[in-house]
Amino acid sequence: MKTTATYTSFVAVGDSFTEGMSDLLPDGTYRGWADLLAARLAARSPDFRYANLAVRGKLIGQIVDEQVAPAAAMRADVVTLVGGLNDTLRPSCDMGRVRALLEEAVERLAPSCGRLVLMRSPGRRGPVMERFRPRMEALFSHIDELAARHGAVVVDLYGAEVLGDPRLWDVDRLHLTSEGHRRVAEAVWQALGLAPEEDWRAPLPPALRPPWLERRVGDLRFAREHLGPWIGRRLTGRSSGDGRPAKRPDLLPYEAPAS
Repeated sequence: MKTTATYTSFVAVGDSFTEGMSDLLPDGTYRGWADLLAARLAARSPDFRYANLAVRGKLIGQIVDEQVAPAAAMRADVVTLVGGLNDTLRPSCDMGRVRALLEEAVERLAPSCGRLVLMRSPGRRGPVMERFRPRMEALFSHIDELAARHGAVVVDLYGAEVLGDPRLWDVDRLHLTSEGHRRVAEAVWQALGLAPEEDWRAPLPPALRPPWLERRVGDLRFAREHLGPWIGRRLTGRSSGDGRPAKRPDLLPYEAPAS
């Protein structure tokens, strides 16, 4: 349903997906769908304020401990919460604990904001992700249940076939490209009831399948540069976000980054 509502504040909570990896800007920082959405919302409201508390690698327990209370205190018009997926990708995962923590986050955030937005995260096709897919889908079912109980909006990115297209994923096969983030921003924009500017689910043009040797070279590069280090962090309990602050910890007037 389209609305003429004006949103004057937006707080993003989550992990690398919401931080914006791998939508890289010329200065080496990440932009991502949340920044893109903030820019569009700011264009509708001169008094618009934006905070992004997301930090790469965060588990749902860390999101609850470090981000939920500050986000709730900001009393924003819109809060987005995306978390729990990193937990499902760990070698061992207590899904009962993940569900309980996600429920705690929703129960604290929903009454504090005008509109709480949850997401079924996009899923890249491929053999590595297949191992974790049952956990991911269990998480998404829980998100649907929480949204129904607390009046939150769910953006179903997982159900969008185009977001499984490898061309919308960075070379690490874990994070979306700039085009992928742009489509997510449009999806959330529409979920907020704002007039669509495009069909974010539209498929990409047909592409030629790379030769077998080129695909194998790409697989080896991925395993060496990304999969190996990622597995190492999972096994040792380390995170790519250890010691990293939030990109926009305070709810302040939005200013577009220099291009």
